[in-house]
Amino acid sequence: MMAKLSREQLNNGVICSSAGNHAQGVALSARKLGCDAVIVMPVTTPEIKWRSVERLGATVVLKGDSYDEAQSYAKLRCEQEGRTFIPPFDHPDIIAGQGTVGMEIVRQLQGPLHAIFVPVGGGGLIAGIAAYVKRVRPEVKIIGVEPSDANAMALSLCHGQRVVLEHVGGFADGVAVKVVGEETFRLCQELVDGIVLVSRDAICASIKDMFEENRNILEPAGALALAGAEAYCKHYGLKGETVVAISSGANMNFDRLRLVTELADVGRKREAVLATFLPEEQGSFKKFAELVGRMNITEFKYRYDSNGKEALVLYSVGIYTDHELKAMVERMESSELKTVNLTDNDLAKDHLRYFIGGRSEVKDELVYRFIFPERPGALMNFLDTLSPRWNISLFHYRAQGESGANVLVGIQVPPEDVGEFRSRADNLGYEYMSEMNNEIYHLLLRSPNKV
Repeated sequence: MMAKLSREQLNNGVICSSAGNHAQGVALSARKLGCDAVIVMPVTTPEIKWRSVERLGATVVLKGDSYDEAQSYAKLRCEQEGRTFIPPFDHPDIIAGQGTVGMEIVRQLQGPLHAIFVPVGGGGLIAGIAAYVKRVRPEVKIIGVEPSDANAMALSLCHGQRVVLEHVGGFADGVAVKVVGEETFRLCQELVDGIVLVSRDAICASIKDMFEENRNILEPAGALALAGAEAYCKHYGLKGETVVAISSGANMNFDRLRLVTELADVGRKREAVLATFLPEEQGSFKKFAELVGRMNITEFKYRYDSNGKEALVLYSVGIYTDHELKAMVERMESSELKTVNLTDNDLAKDHLRYFIGGRSEVKDELVYRFIFPERPGALMNFLDTLSPRWNISLFHYRAQGESGANVLVGIQVPPEDVGEFRSRADNLGYEYMSEMNNEIYHLLLRSPNKV
């Protein structure tokens, strides 16, 4: 797109809004073309990303807590300064430029090719690749991959029209888009063979695989297609075929690696997270250990409750098969030790596995997950909005190296105040969702006689 700009347009400069790769692409193109570039990024953008853009010679402006706010500012400044706005995905020239990735694949891989797996955010990359590959190699499948909590393209294709997501998971921030592009959706409807959805655990497992095999560290969006390719091949039992997965980025913050290592073993079924209820009596711990058997315990949390008849034990076991895990749970249940597998519950893995204070009954407690922007003052803004109007009964902050922090909050709100609470929470501007119907919350935190 930038190569086609006139000299007058180049002299006036360009501007774009982006949280990652697009910003670097515009900055590099501007440097090659001798053009001034302004890149507007959310204030929550990881430092590694905006520093990379600065090194390419562009002017970085950090504005707004979300991509939408950054884009609004960029378009306003575009009008004020007469710059050319370079959209991230929804423009024919952008799509064509990204389609050159497909051209390179076809030119470099002359033999049979079953499928190309492409990470999907706004849809520019997959639309461009599909437009080229389907013209020259129509037998090759083009398959998009999205996180299960950021599946705007999958839902749009399913409903036959663009769908706007209410909430978008931010773990794979490079593809965290609420609505896909108009032109990209049109092309994907016509040309794309399907979409694979993958979990956060599967993405982490693919990051670990890439590191162990090639010593390369991908960011979550960069490992997305790899996770999708593996899931597809496993589901269809694909053998002896050639597939391509596009690893689209390596903007990995070091502090996010902690979470990746925690979840990678879960994604590869090398670790399971469980909860077991033990009677508060002598010998019960030993009995529990005997029932675990030869399974390797990798984590164990227990706290004595002098007021309770049974204790809640949170633990993890490593290197297992589905049969081994099922047999262990059945041993527990046959010995009247209630056991729950928490491995697939994100609330438990992100927050509740770290609570060892026991269960309690808190009057009028509402439990929500909030996404706090990673910037100074975010916590005080939250407290100014809701406290001391209502008492905070639970708070667990979980930094994940994302543009937003995952925070579990318990607040005592009488029934007559619920409407006011929701109004204030909406005006706060942070994404939030209720966890009141999450059975694991009731199991681990609520008093057993109230469940």
